[in-house]
Amino acid sequence: MKITIVGGSQGTGAQLAALVQAAGHEVTVVSRSGNAPAGARVITGNAADPEVAARAVAGADAVVVTVGGAKGVSRQRAAVTESVIGAMQKAGVHRLLVQSSLGAGDSGSQMPAPLRLVMRTVLAKALADHNEQEAAVQSSGLDWSIVRPTGLTDKEPTGTWKALETGDDGRMGGSIPRRDLAACMLGILTDDSTIGKALGVSS
Repeated sequence: MKITIVGGSQGTGAQLAALVQAAGHEVTVVSRSGNAPAGARVITGNAADPEVAARAVAGADAVVVTVGGAKGVSRQRAAVTESVIGAMQKAGVHRLLVQSSLGAGDSGSQMPAPLRLVMRTVLAKALADHNEQEAAVQSSGLDWSIVRPTGLTDKEPTGTWKALETGDDGRMGGSIPRRDLAACMLGILTDDSTIGKALGVSS
């Protein structure tokens, strides 16, 4: 597959880029810094710019958005995701995977109570950005999936995780190593049963 990762210069996106290459796929990383894991094709720029987004998705089999917030920008995640969706629709690229956050959309019930309180107060602006982002994804008409991780860590990966829809049996944990989340996301990209689903993910 040819996979484009928007926001792949660091964090989960960089971990995913490395796993994508290790699995034998081609990867393109879009980042404002121009940084990317070794071996990846790099597009430098802000994917909120329609021209950057168009270059990013051209020829892709799947697109992943892992972009975080930006200092001084209130809706960076939503703006980038909307731009990428528009570019995909024009280019005829259908498979989209977006990293959101547990607490977004209808997933508050999956969160441990202390984390729920933090999301509603300290992280209220980020949550609003994620909510807008998710709404754009779900109304895009694309073959979309959303992952909503709990707290992300740089701990050693365990190789196991939970991926649950709202209403599924089971309780989410409070965190997940970024590399485990990346491995989960790589699996989702090749699993058509996840299309149209928003999954809470934790260790």
